[in-house]
Amino acid sequence: MQVPQERIYTSEDYWNLPEGQRAELIDGKLYAMAPPNRIHQRLVSRLTQTIGSFIDSNKGTCEVYPAPFAVNLNADDKVWVEPDISVICDKDKLSDQGCKGAPDWIIEIVSPSSTRMDYSVKLFKYRTAGVREYWIINPMKKAVQTYVFEGEEDSNLFSFDDEIPVYIFNGLTIRISDLL
Repeated sequence: MQVPQERIYTSEDYWNLPEGQRAELIDGKLYAMAPPNRIHQRLVSRLTQTIGSFIDSNKGTCEVYPAPFAVNLNADDKVWVEPDISVICDKDKLSDQGCKGAPDWIIEIVSPSSTRMDYSVKLFKYRTAGVREYWIINPMKKAVQTYVFEGEEDSNLFSFDDEIPVYIFNGLTIRISDLL
């Protein structure tokens, strides 16, 4: 008797999702995405403004994109994610479809339905794909876990009231409580 085979999804499946349906493709599996709440959206909006203003005022070349923004993390057919915020400094990675390859900095804002994905699956994927910096913002715990994957890897836990230094941008610090 043949054992049923689990379906392996590809980029074609990801790009042909029904209108209005959002999902991420990770290792050939599709993961549905729940709609974000108001605090989540406020943080995405304010962080995008803060980071974009810093880049502009320093005449930087990086670009910041809020979700929904497709990231083909390994530039292959098996992983398409939609981080809450992606900062890309290599413009050659940008296309009309999104980003091919690892962004320099990714920020995820945790919701009850995304906790396991953000703290384990995506942490591993982002680290191994070459993301330089990864922040996980947890509004329920009022905490921010930061990871720097370049050189000597570093991880720190901050509260929303702390001034959090941005590794990839010298001189930029962010206090989450100021954005709420």
